[in-house]
Amino acid sequence: MQETTEQLSTTPATDDLVAAARTAGDWAGEPLLHDDEDPGQVLAAGTARRNALDAALAEIKAGNEQPSSQWKVHFALMLGLERVLSEKPPHLASGTELRRHQVDALAGMLTELIAANQRQAEEPLNGNGSANGQVDPADLEEEDADFGVIDEELLAEEPSPAEDPGAVRRYRFRHPTASGKTIAAAGFVEAARTMGVLILTHRRLLVSQFNRELAAEGYGDRLTPIVEQGQTSPQPSPITVQTYAWFARHHDIVSRDTYQLVIADEAHTALGEKTSLAIRSFPDPIYIGMTATEQLIAKQVSDVFPASVDDLPLQDAARRGLIAPLRNLRVPPAAAIHSVPIVGGDFEERALAAVLDHTALNQAAASLYRDRFDSTPGIVYAAGVDHAYNLAKEFRAAGLKAEAVSGRTPPVKLAEILAAYERGEIDILINAMLLAEGWNSPRATVVMHLAPTASRRVYQQRIGRIMRMHPRKEAGIVVDFVNKGATHNDRVISLHSLLGADFYREGARVTPAPRRRPNRRARRQLSPAPWLVPVTPDVRRRLAVIQREWQRIDPRYLDEDEQRYWASIAGRQVRFEERADFVKKLSDGKASKACLEQFLATAAAENPNRRLRMMALSDRVSMTVERADFDDLVTLVIQGATWDKDRVQGSRILLRAIGEGKADAPEQILARWTWKLARATRKAQDRRVSAEFPEAKRLLGALANSRGHRHEENAAKLVNAALELPIEVGVALLASADGYTPRATKLIEGAREKIGTLPEVAYALAENLPPPKAHSGRRRRRRRKKKGGQQGQQTGEAQTGQQSRDGAQPKKRRRRRKPARTDTADTTPEQEPEPAQAAEAS
Repeated sequence: MQETTEQLSTTPATDDLVAAARTAGDWAGEPLLHDDEDPGQVLAAGTARRNALDAALAEIKAGNEQPSSQWKVHFALMLGLERVLSEKPPHLASGTELRRHQVDALAGMLTELIAANQRQAEEPLNGNGSANGQVDPADLEEEDADFGVIDEELLAEEPSPAEDPGAVRRYRFRHPTASGKTIAAAGFVEAARTMGVLILTHRRLLVSQFNRELAAEGYGDRLTPIVEQGQTSPQPSPITVQTYAWFARHHDIVSRDTYQLVIADEAHTALGEKTSLAIRSFPDPIYIGMTATEQLIAKQVSDVFPASVDDLPLQDAARRGLIAPLRNLRVPPAAAIHSVPIVGGDFEERALAAVLDHTALNQAAASLYRDRFDSTPGIVYAAGVDHAYNLAKEFRAAGLKAEAVSGRTPPVKLAEILAAYERGEIDILINAMLLAEGWNSPRATVVMHLAPTASRRVYQQRIGRIMRMHPRKEAGIVVDFVNKGATHNDRVISLHSLLGADFYREGARVTPAPRRRPNRRARRQLSPAPWLVPVTPDVRRRLAVIQREWQRIDPRYLDEDEQRYWASIAGRQVRFEERADFVKKLSDGKASKACLEQFLATAAAENPNRRLRMMALSDRVSMTVERADFDDLVTLVIQGATWDKDRVQGSRILLRAIGEGKADAPEQILARWTWKLARATRKAQDRRVSAEFPEAKRLLGALANSRGHRHEENAAKLVNAALELPIEVGVALLASADGYTPRATKLIEGAREKIGTLPEVAYALAENLPPPKAHSGRRRRRRRKKKGGQQGQQTGEAQTGQQSRDGAQPKKRRRRRKPARTDTADTTPEQEPEPAQAAEAS
């Protein structure tokens, strides 16, 4: 109780607290108390803003006329972010409103700063190292050739938290390329209006670009050259833009008291040994790393910038309409690159150029671009500088407006070429890696990876060039030189492996697009194909794609097991009106023979459409069938529930197949199948023999109703009669005969062997069976009885009387005679076409 009283006595009154907050706000240049806020709540003891107020009052009491650099590092950016985010809507000095994902980045940073200020002591963070075989812009000339991978010496070990005290002040956020990271950076500049800001980027070209964009957003008066130690800044809150290469060489001369915020553009390029060492040697400011990818070969951005404040995946950015959606076209590679080694995380440039830089391949690439995209603006990535110039020559020979650019291009000429591209005087820019990062052109629509890459970072930076929105761009188009069914395990990175997509559909969008009214000015450059193929290496996901998208799967890109799995699903679910498309898909050489056989067998066994089952069975036995498969078909037709109503027609198809020699089995097995099918159609055989041989019923009845010696005598009479009859009638008689004794059975079986050859017997049995009837095309509807029977009858009588008075004869209703009832195995409710004719029609 005594402690609580002491706390209350030391807490100033509300009016005094508001007055102190106003005094500190005027001194710091940032408000500590906003309108409609409760001072007792936001300035309560222990809150981040109360800590800032206490620290400000302490410095004012010490005689500081302006905040110290240490106070700015701890509190200025936090207060500035609160000010920016309290505005509705948040905006820059020029009035540009911040979009939702940019506000999320600022809000995430504010959360981290508040949490850091409320902690009593800073907790060291782990995972702060330097590069391990990474690109270091400090090792590159500022106007070097195409940006490439340079090997670094491996560091012995990561620095400990004690050796890297600035790690707790290094943050990062990840937004996809073309989603507006520069505007987000300008949002941090707006929040840091009382702080010195140093912006680092990896190219001299981007320094000028940052200066132009910051000036356009209203911060041009704060742009100053670098302030060195011992110098006085010409502006109280300067903004300086420099390259990583310059910073790595001159970080020791930069004024420590001038810059309290460092914004690292393309932070994944700051992972080299020299650059990360320079960052750790300049630990006082707050660092904010911006990147579109967190991976650089084997090193992570989180090693240098531990804390993440916002992460916007590429798919989410596309779904929200922040970037242009992406369509994909896969072209089978003409050159094998399996012999090209991977060095430093990507293909070795000289070896790759030796494989790809050939006149025939360059001409084929130019023809491909001309035939598919014509004058659509795009970017082509080559395997090297010489390859880029050779490609440009062939592209121009093909009638395309193309230019090659590289590090050899003088800066003035490079600027002229890029300006001509923006004006539409050039449609295609060909380079190795000069335009992979930093350069932006909203009209760029096609990116062609003529030089494949094994680096996810390089690939993502390349496709970022076509993701900016443009009124006449419906979607960006990515051309990958990989096989249609290449999975994510392939060494070459593709759009699907980058995004982890499950299937490839040529021309379809791989990234989602927001639901909005289509832009009439934007024309679709690439139309989706009707087929697709799974590309994920995960077996379960591949099978899920096949099961879900079986109608659009192209089976030629599946392995044999997957083709059989697809064929079983398709045979079970395909509809009769879709049969032509599936026959074309299966017969054009796209599927293996095993896939075709599985499809027909499954369709014959499980498809719900009777006509389709009949056609599938006919097509299945039109080719040679192995013994086990044909035995399955015989069992299916004789015993299968789906063939109850079509058993006669199915047996006819199989008997004709046996007669034509389509069943690959010994003659003994063929004979057993033949008479097994004849037995299954016994009633139809009885009708044929009864119509041609009136004595058949008496012989069969005597055989069935006799036993012992009399039974054997009747069997001998029936056999003698069958051998004297024409083969069609004789086999029908033998098909209905059953012997009860060994001698009678032997007599009947001997007669079956003597009556003719096996093909003749099978054909004769098949001819005794009725073929499927022609399908009428429509079913007759049953007439429904009228309700209110007597009233309807009276109405009918009145109408009849009226017709009689008018002199016209009333129409007589014809009653349909019901057909004679026959065995269910011999009837066919639906009139169906002959299987052979149906197969030809399909």
